Amino acid sequence: MNFKDYYTILGVEPDADDKTIKKAYKKLAVKYHPDVSKHPEAEEKFKEIGEAYEVLHNSEERAQYDELRHHHLNRSQSRGSAGQGWGQQNDPQTDQEFSDFFNSIFGGRHTGFEQGGQQRSSQTRRAKGQDVEMEFPMFLEETLVDTLKPVSFTLQQRDARGHIVEQPKSLKVKIPAGVANGERIRLKGQGGAGQTKADNGDLYLQIRYAPHPLFDVDGKDLSIVVPIAPWEAVLGTKLKIPTLTGNIQVSIPVNSQSGQRLRIKGKGLLSKKAHGDLYAVLKIVVPKSTDDTSKKLWTELAEKTTFDPRDSWSK
Repeated sequence: MNFKDYYTILGVEPDADDKTIKKAYKKLAVKYHPDVSKHPEAEEKFKEIGEAYEVLHNSEERAQYDELRHHHLNRSQSRGSAGQGWGQQNDPQTDQEFSDFFNSIFGGRHTGFEQGGQQRSSQTRRAKGQDVEMEFPMFLEETLVDTLKPVSFTLQQRDARGHIVEQPKSLKVKIPAGVANGERIRLKGQGGAGQTKADNGDLYLQIRYAPHPLFDVDGKDLSIVVPIAPWEAVLGTKLKIPTLTGNIQVSIPVNSQSGQRLRIKGKGLLSKKAHGDLYAVLKIVVPKSTDDTSKKLWTELAEKTTFDPRDSWSK
């Protein structure tokens, strides 16, 4: 196979800077774009300049390519081949050496050098479209059932003139029940358009639970702080506690303590395997103000009780 000089293909000097290379590429891309060009070899030309730009606009790959090109030039001169164009080389032995060398540098990325020009063109043409990843907020209540959610995002595409343009896109996506915080949902083919017949990129939604005003999340379990009065803690009571699906009645045991956790089975988040649990964390609170009647009763209680909350300090 023939060696290709990417500098010649783009019409720039080997010492051309990035700005010059980019300008030359854009000019030729517009000229030979298959959608607008009438040139009989427009598609091949377009693929060729795309391949050249792909290597030369990357400083690391360009340096490796320059080394490869220099090696090729020296071998050609030593064999008395000076005067032939880069694209006119047709020495199978030399080409095979370039193929091995090239692939050892690029890790097989540009496999066209060893598999033939047609294959190389195909590889270049069939570049997969851009993958898009975005965070996707979900309310906790929405995770309990399958949900159809609108998704809007913007893709960057190259138009027929080679310009980058923004293309808004909207979808309706089914989010499965039990989706977890941080889980990634792949929507195949909903990313950027692939070049020619290549596959489109994919859209990835990374699920993020929106903060809830009442519940804290711990894996598939939830917790909620439940304020109770001192007499409710001592005497026990029954009260309604909110859950993601509505209020339920819960019994507060006699002599409950502040910080005590009551497990309410199956009222947490839905996971792939089962429901999590809800934990009611009791917090004893006292009135911020006390009227005379209440103060009298508290005083009477203090005088008659033997309870000492700091009794353990003396032991």
